[in-house]
Formats: sequence, structure tokens, C-alpha cells
Amino acid sequence: MPAKGKHRRPKSSPLTRGIAAAGTGGAVLVLPVLGATSAGAAQAAPAAKPAAAKTYVVVAGDSLSKIAREHSLSGGWKQLYKDNRSALGDDPRLIHPGLKLTLGKKASAEPAEKSADSRTSAERADRSERKSASAAKPASAPAKKSYTNDLDGWIKESLDIMAQQGIPGTYEGIHRNIMRESSGNPLAINNWDSNAVAGTPSKGLLQVIAPTFEAYHVPGTSTDSYDPVANITAACNYAANRYGSIDNVNGPY
Repeated sequence: MPAKGKHRRPKSSPLTRGIAAAGTGGAVLVLPVLGATSAGAAQAAPAAKPAAAKTYVVVAGDSLSKIAREHSLSGGWKQLYKDNRSALGDDPRLIHPGLKLTLGKKASAEPAEKSADSRTSAERADRSERKSASAAKPASAPAKKSYTNDLDGWIKESLDIMAQQGIPGTYEGIHRNIMRESSGNPLAINNWDSNAVAGTPSKGLLQVIAPTFEAYHVPGTSTDSYDPVANITAACNYAANRYGSIDNVNGPY
């Protein structure tokens, strides 16, 4: 008669030990049987729930960098583009009012490796946004210099024009000759000397005849020989050509 199998209760092992009897006649082969118990199996910790995603609706004037900055998104605009690639398409610059973006959570699965075209497009968009930011702040033009409408202002304006044209002369040299020629009257005219007799009277602050004014007129100034600035500048241009500078003129010229 076969022997009955014996069982031993495990003390602290999570595995259940059993005894199996096998054989014929009086011979008994005792085999250990091991099995995992459900009670001792490790319980897996529940996975943490991901933070809820937020939805943002694009408004006029938005850009990915602006949205990422205002919402302090990790990874900046590039991560925002990556998370919303399916909605944005291949060009991250092409966003439009009303488009819904997901913030803080990947909106759709992306391939493990971005294609070279996608990287290039994103880099172009980044450069474009930097240029746009620079273009949004144009450099302010320097304020136009103003001059008083009197002898002092006329001489100073003429000197600035002369400096641009490379015509020599000083305030003192110009002022001295004006006071001798016209006493500072821009409408002064000489109707009695030889030039007047020849039909070309001397005119203006520095008493310039018409042929001389036309020959030495400086572009950018008035073509009216009575104009104070035009008269001074043309006369100084003539004096520089003939005497080296208006400063060298101390009498009729």
C-alpha cells in the first residue's frame, strides 16, 4: 500500500512547500513542490496621476514664445510646439486666433526622433521671432537741429552746411564781413556801383551778384539769392575758391 504523502506548513516563507508522492509498491519518492502564494505577492504602488493639462485659446498678437513666457512653460516655446505639433503643423510661426493649444501636457504622441525638416523649421521660427522683436523697436531718428530766425541763427546754419560741404570759414569771419557789406540786412541791395550799372546789382547779407551766386550756389539751400543762409553759404564758397576762406576777406571782394 503506498505511503501517504506528508505536508509541512511553511513558517515564514512566502512560498508554499508541498510534498508529492510518486512510485509503485512500497517505494515512495518525495518531491518538493514550490508555489507562489497570492498573499505574499508584492503590491505595485499606484502610478501618480499626471497634472491636468490646461487649454489656451490663441488671440491676435500671440506667438509661441510669448505664450510660453507668460505661462512659465518648462522647455519654452520649443516644448510648446512639440506638444501641439499635430495642431500647429510643420511651421510653428503659423498660429492664428481661435487655435486651441494644450499647455503643460503633451497633446499628441511624437516620434522618438524629430526629422531634420522639423528641427530646421523650428530654428527658422526662432530666428524669425528674434528678428521680429528687434524690428518692433525701431531706433528713434535724431531730432532735427533748429536755428533762430535771426543773424545769429543764419550764420550758425550756414556754418553747419559749410562743414558738410568742406567749405572753410568761422563765425567771426562771416559776421565781420556781413556787418561791413549789409549791416545784417538780408534784403540789402546796391543799385549804384559798377555791378549795378552792368545790370547785376549786389544783393543780400554778403552782397553777392547773381552770376556769382549761381556759380557758387550750394545744393540743398534756397535758389533765392536774398535767402540769408543761401546767400552766406554761396558767398563763403566763392571766398574759399578765390581767397582760401571768408576769414581772409577784410574788404570789398
